[in-house]
Amino acid sequence: MTDYTLHDTDTEDIDTLLISIEKSFGIKFGKTELAHIATFGELCDHIANRIPLEHSDDCTTQQAFYKLRKAISSIFKIDSETVSTDRQLIDIFPRQKRRTMMVELEKHLGFKLNLLRAPHWVTLILLILLPASLVGLYFHWQTGVSGLIFSLCGLIVTNKIGIELEVRTVGELAKKMTGENYLKSRRNSNTFNKNEIEKVLTDLFSYELGLDKSKLSRDAKFV
Repeated sequence: MTDYTLHDTDTEDIDTLLISIEKSFGIKFGKTELAHIATFGELCDHIANRIPLEHSDDCTTQQAFYKLRKAISSIFKIDSETVSTDRQLIDIFPRQKRRTMMVELEKHLGFKLNLLRAPHWVTLILLILLPASLVGLYFHWQTGVSGLIFSLCGLIVTNKIGIELEVRTVGELAKKMTGENYLKSRRNSNTFNKNEIEKVLTDLFSYELGLDKSKLSRDAKFV
């Protein structure tokens, strides 16, 4: 079988993801600590061995779901029995109240869910404008600078006011919680399940970097 490589993935995207992993698992990588890591499997094993907590053989995603369901039921007075893993988020968070409700939910949980975004077409246009503006600096610097300011400010503003949902169901949101806020999603944040770290990281890499899970095996190479 041909090895799947990750060398084409943007290095900055991987660096940003590693920062998210540090936050999620409560660890801090040294500057050259990951220099010897060659495959995705090695990274998973290294992270699992770096978490300085006691092992507990329980499911974090399941705990994240129960925590999420309890919060939704308590804050928005929704019968918890109706909040299943396949419950559509658009049914719980109507567009006109979505951002306000999300602020309340995040405050209750104690961490950001990063669930809301701008429409993809808006983000795409702004991302195309950004490099185009850089090129424009060589031909007409005033136009290039204006384009840069517009695109950068646009990305910041749309990120703050966007109300499109990043995932569709409560179950998908629970998985997102687990990847981005692993310890805070657990019933006991002083423990972790070593056996599930690889799966959690696979979901996180796939989601954040748009990678095919079926190809993201332990042998997938970074170099």
